[in-house]
Amino acid sequence: MPSFEEARRLILDSITQLASERVELLESLGRVTAEDIVTPWDLPLCDNAAMDGYAVRWADCQQPASLRITGFVPAGAVATGPVDAGCAIKIMTGAPIPPGCDTVVPFEDAEECGNQVRMTAPVVRGQHIRFVGEDVRCGETVIPSGRVMRVAEISMLASCGRALVSVHRKATVAILSTGDELLEAGEALAPGKVVDSNGLSLAAGVRGCGATPVILGIARDNRASHVQKMSEGLKADAFITSAGVSAGERDLVREVLAELGMRQVFRRVDIGPGAPTCFGLREGKPIFCLPGNPVASMITFEEFVRPALLKMMGHRRVLKPLVRAILQEEARKKPGKIKFLRVRLESVDGKLLAYSSGDQNTGILKTMLMADGLAMLPAERVSFSAGDEVEVHLISEDAEMLEP
Repeated sequence: MPSFEEARRLILDSITQLASERVELLESLGRVTAEDIVTPWDLPLCDNAAMDGYAVRWADCQQPASLRITGFVPAGAVATGPVDAGCAIKIMTGAPIPPGCDTVVPFEDAEECGNQVRMTAPVVRGQHIRFVGEDVRCGETVIPSGRVMRVAEISMLASCGRALVSVHRKATVAILSTGDELLEAGEALAPGKVVDSNGLSLAAGVRGCGATPVILGIARDNRASHVQKMSEGLKADAFITSAGVSAGERDLVREVLAELGMRQVFRRVDIGPGAPTCFGLREGKPIFCLPGNPVASMITFEEFVRPALLKMMGHRRVLKPLVRAILQEEARKKPGKIKFLRVRLESVDGKLLAYSSGDQNTGILKTMLMADGLAMLPAERVSFSAGDEVEVHLISEDAEMLEP
């Protein structure tokens, strides 16, 4: 049985990146570039005004004098000719600087009377001009392959005239719940039945990391149902099942998957909760068999599945941040395995404080609602005191805003 670190290494070492595809810029948000982006021209393309005002020669502004206004250049237009000495031209933000000018004086620093303008504030040579190529130069690699596309990257590509970009393909991830006791969300409750929350929570996790979930529903506790549903799931880029991975009489998941060609890499992990987690491969595609307990299912998704899906889609940073926090309550655990303690975090006087998010029984789903992170209690220790420092794996987006 591998340790937590060994299990995650075995998974990530097995993952290969998906092929690339060209998509429209807006569709690339959150995706990972599969090409180096090189600028086809300088940015800015030419010297242009950074403010509305007057394009002038700096030398003409060194003594009190009035300059004659000889024209107007709005954004999108160009001056018809050079500006002579002793003259100025009205110019709007973004308009090219007319030949002969080297400075822009904002309207608020000048006083206009008729066709004359007088400067009312000191003028610095080159002020309020955006110079050609001061942002990027033609031929410069501005976005390397492997970069996550954000708003800034989309803005840069649009400025470079790009309408399409090559990014790694989104993973399609099939999700299957198993068990005769399960009901679909929305069905009426009945004695002995529970609502399948794992199918939707896992689909939400898949979508949250940028992949496309394919919900297969529920496989009942018989071989025919498992074979039919799993054969469909194995067509996806990755396959996740929940429940049916222990040693019970109706735990058919691993057995049927083996019949369908899965090579098992490991069947349990030295962690709690989530020990009965199985990982396998079929024709290079990853298969994750997660526990049926909803808390364990969510934790093992965060720790094992999410990083693997991100790597498949070209991400280089696949693990959420790990921070150090100070326990505010004592905790105990069994020896021999890492325990994930669900905690909420507070930042006080420059330190992160970790409080238990509630009853740590794996049947208490509410603790995941309250948790900002998972405190990773080391395998070799059994007791922890208030004041002990622990590593916490952040799982809440809000928690990433906390400042230690």
